[in-house]
Amino acid sequence: MPDPGKKAVPVVLVTGPSGAGRTTAINVLEDLGFEAIDNLPLRLLPGLIDAATEPRPMALGLDSRNRDFSPRALLDVIDMLAGRREAELTVLYLDSQPDVLLRRYSETRRRHPLAPAESPGEGVRRELDLMAPIRDRADILLDTSEMNVHQLKAEIERWFAPEGRALALSVQSFSYKRGMPHGIDMVFDCRFLANPYWEPALRQLSGEDQAVQGYVKADPLYEPFFSRVLDMTRLLLPAYRDEGKSHLSIAFGCTGGQHRSVTMAETLAKALAEDGQQVSIRHRELQGQRKSERPG
Repeated sequence: MPDPGKKAVPVVLVTGPSGAGRTTAINVLEDLGFEAIDNLPLRLLPGLIDAATEPRPMALGLDSRNRDFSPRALLDVIDMLAGRREAELTVLYLDSQPDVLLRRYSETRRRHPLAPAESPGEGVRRELDLMAPIRDRADILLDTSEMNVHQLKAEIERWFAPEGRALALSVQSFSYKRGMPHGIDMVFDCRFLANPYWEPALRQLSGEDQAVQGYVKADPLYEPFFSRVLDMTRLLLPAYRDEGKSHLSIAFGCTGGQHRSVTMAETLAKALAEDGQQVSIRHRELQGQRKSERPG
């Protein structure tokens, strides 16, 4: 039975496609004082958390090479850890563009673990498809395509260095039709705002476009809504940081996850970044669209 007085153990689950920098991230976290364990079988994770006798942070490396890996099994582990008071879970997903992953394999002349008898390109494609559901569940998503080892190290330190680190913020948009994302601290419903979908010239655009943002911001309710969300976020950030929270996730939802929620997420992320906050942004439905448009 969980000990109510026991402090939660910070757990960073590091995953992503092979070649995106997972091993480097694990090594950096170990240098930062995390207990680093790589490629532990998924079935052993619950016992590992139970056996923790001190609140020393853990960095757990998991990817498609794990003996009992499957997307469903890893999602079950994430759900299990997220629901336990003994663990404070952060899912760190290291991503990279397919052509970059392929180039890295070509440079090292390694065989891809998911295509040992085929071309590395086939292995890269297969693994990206396999890992897509895990990517959608990440708390922190780092694209390492343009990073070298030193830049990745600096980015990991920005997020996880225990001293002098600002609270990490994740701002997301989503569609209520696909369900709310997991692991969100604050959710705001944007469906009351004017919907650009009903304007033919704006329907195929997204909240990343200035024309859509201008349409949404013209709604008389937009400014008071946005101002209150921004003020509340600014109020809560110091309190969460003082409480020891490592990251804060904020999500905006609308019907399709394309216009209003994206506008709100983009605008809030920009305002917080201008405040000097460390912010990552993700648009769940737009990412799905871009992936479906990728050539087969």
